[in-house]
Amino acid sequence: MISLTSPIKTRAHGWPAGAKLGALCLATLVLFQIETLSLHLIAFVATLALYLAPGRDFAAAGWRAVKVIWMFVVIIAIWHIVTRTPYEGAVIVLRMVTAVGLANLVTMTTQLSEFIAVIRWLTRPLKRLGLPTEALEIAIALVIRFTPVLVEKGQGLAQAWRARSARRPGWRIIFPFTILALDDADHIADALRARGGITENQQK
Repeated sequence: MISLTSPIKTRAHGWPAGAKLGALCLATLVLFQIETLSLHLIAFVATLALYLAPGRDFAAAGWRAVKVIWMFVVIIAIWHIVTRTPYEGAVIVLRMVTAVGLANLVTMTTQLSEFIAVIRWLTRPLKRLGLPTEALEIAIALVIRFTPVLVEKGQGLAQAWRARSARRPGWRIIFPFTILALDDADHIADALRARGGITENQQK
């Protein structure tokens, strides 16, 4: 497992995780209410400035995490060019890139333990009702930890295919990628069982 938190310390590292997540939710809601391209450009430039403020290394790490959505950007752009709605397409692309960029910024400046603490606080009323919340904490933690790992493995499979064939990998790597994901899931399940699984005392 790898940590998504940037080792390059910024002021945002010291801010409360709950406040950052709340600001992210508010910013996302505002982005989806805006339909003016100029305002989305301003939001996009402001997000870039937030990445560049801590330095080039921080911005480069942020770009590596965000660039995984480039395929969606291309598909949306092509669709709106074909349908002759480039303005609406530009709004959607900028909205998506800015929202993902802000979310990644929060992830880069927040420890996983802080995320779990916020989730624990939010689910406390459910626990008082007798509902198990430990599985939710573990699931969210695993998603945050392993999404970039799976993306990296998928890219590795694609590169291995290109090294052996002139054809595009496409659907051909879906099966081996699925096997890799299931193998990782088995290892994680074994690790959890070896540590006692999910118990009622984990949140105490």
